[in-house]
Amino acid sequence: MRAVVIRRYGVLPVVEEVAAPEVEPGGVVLKVEATGLCRSDWHGWQGHDPDIVLPHVPGHELAGTIAAVGAGVSGWAVGDRVTSPFICACGTCEQCLAGNQQVCLRQLQPGFHYWGSFAEYVALPFAAVNLVRLPDALDFGTAAGLGCRFATSFRAVRQVGRVAAGEDVVIFGCGGVGLSAVMIASALGARVIAVDTNPAALELARSYGAAEVVLSSSNVVPELLELTDGGAQVTMDALGSAAIVQSALTALRPRGRHIQVGLLPGGVQLDVGRLIGQELEWLGSHGMPAHAYPEMLALVASGNLAPDKLITRTITLDETPTALAALTNGTPPGVTVITP
Repeated sequence: MRAVVIRRYGVLPVVEEVAAPEVEPGGVVLKVEATGLCRSDWHGWQGHDPDIVLPHVPGHELAGTIAAVGAGVSGWAVGDRVTSPFICACGTCEQCLAGNQQVCLRQLQPGFHYWGSFAEYVALPFAAVNLVRLPDALDFGTAAGLGCRFATSFRAVRQVGRVAAGEDVVIFGCGGVGLSAVMIASALGARVIAVDTNPAALELARSYGAAEVVLSSSNVVPELLELTDGGAQVTMDALGSAAIVQSALTALRPRGRHIQVGLLPGGVQLDVGRLIGQELEWLGSHGMPAHAYPEMLALVASGNLAPDKLITRTITLDETPTALAALTNGTPPGVTVITP
């Protein structure tokens, strides 16, 4: 199969002919119909993820058709249209048995723990707990984004952040995760304020439901405090920046909630005194398990959520290495989908 292969961290990957994955007992192999280009892929390419072993094929947002079914798998057949969370849970550990597959103790992530979906085929383990059947009306490009950015934002906003109608919610970073969060929080009835350095991204945020958009600067907090009459109930770092974290915590009103989704490979220093004194909540959120997809898919089917509108660019496998490298200069507005 053809795949995007990383052979050295930070060096432009190339599209090569490599061996296709073999189906394992309990798993399936998918023909990749669409896969998303995500900032997490850039972090992996830069060497920020200790689980990656070179040479490596990135890619973890995916949708496709089942090409092979492993021994012991029931209820799934070749040709079925599916997607999967980017966290493939084992289904049997303590956390999985409690329904928390997003923090599975033996999780396997395509594009990180093993070769991913920037390829014509990808393997998915533990099919019984990780496959999500796609409605016929949902196209593969839209479905690919559900596996990471949109699903991650849905769980972060609705389940972890507990966003409610009427609350002020400040979203920092308007890439795929941030714009998804804008759309979801707005659909829940929150008043959303989007913050980004890119005016084009802010225009997209406004079109997806943001009530206010703010061009980011080193002095953004006073403007946010004024817009929220003293502080937001919820803030979210959808990019991953130590500076954003500080701004997000300072922009909260007492007993506010901060949701951290963006990765922080360089670490961060928190004002713990403020965290304690204002009784703020710091909430980490990491993906969403397959069993939680039906609520999200129902909202998509009803038209209350429209993740297809987030897609701003579709590229080929051959264009992917350059697009991955371009993330060094910032995340482009919207979602980029790759069609292998």
